[in-house]
Amino acid sequence: MNRAGSTRRAAGLAVTFLALAGCTQGVDAIATASLTPKPLRYSQKERECMERAMFFESNRSSRDGLVAVGTVVMNRVASEAFPDTVCGVVGQKGQFAPGVMSRPMNSKALPDVQAAADAVLRGERHPGVQQSKFFHTAGLTFPYRNMHYVLVAGGNAFYEKRPRNQVTQRVQPPPIERTAAAMGKATPSTALSYEAPPDTADPIGAMILDGTAARAE
Repeated sequence: MNRAGSTRRAAGLAVTFLALAGCTQGVDAIATASLTPKPLRYSQKERECMERAMFFESNRSSRDGLVAVGTVVMNRVASEAFPDTVCGVVGQKGQFAPGVMSRPMNSKALPDVQAAADAVLRGERHPGVQQSKFFHTAGLTFPYRNMHYVLVAGGNAFYEKRPRNQVTQRVQPPPIERTAAAMGKATPSTALSYEAPPDTADPIGAMILDGTAARAE
C-alpha cells in the first residue's frame, strides 16, 4: 500500500473512532440524564391550595402541625383512592374544613404557613406522619377499631387505617410541637373549628367540636 493509501486508511480509522466515541458519550449522557431526578413543579394555584389546607386545619403556630397536614395532602395525592392533584385533594367534598377553598386567610402567621407549604411542595415530609392519610382533632376518641395512631401535632391526631389485627397504637401519642413562635417567626394563631357528628365523620383535619365525643382524660 502506498503512502497516500495509508494516510487515507489512518484518517478513516480516526473518523470511525471519533464517531464511536461520540455515540458512547451520547449513550452515557442519556443514561446520566435519565438517572437525574427532576424536581416537581407546582402551580401558584396548587401552592395556594396547600396553604389553605395548612391554614385551616392546623394550629398555625406549630410548624410540625403545618408540615404534618401537608404530608397527609401529599400522601393522598400519591394514593389511587384520592384525587391526584393538591387542589383536588384539598377541595374534595367533606374532607377538609368548610370554606377551605374560599375563606380569606387573615392571620399574622400566614408567612409561616406559606413557608411550610413551599417546603412540602419542594419535597419535605413530616417523618412522624409516615403513610397516614387521615387525622382528627387531638383529644377526641372514636369507637372505630382500625385507627392506628402515629403522631399528634398542631392540634391534630394523625392515624393510619389498618386491619384490626395490625393496629398496635390505639392511644394517641404525646404531642410533638416545634412552634414558629418559639423561633420568633410568628404570632400564635388558632385553627378554625366546625361541628361534625363523630358517628358520621371520617375526619381528616376536621376541627370537630361535639359534646357527645369522648375526650381523652
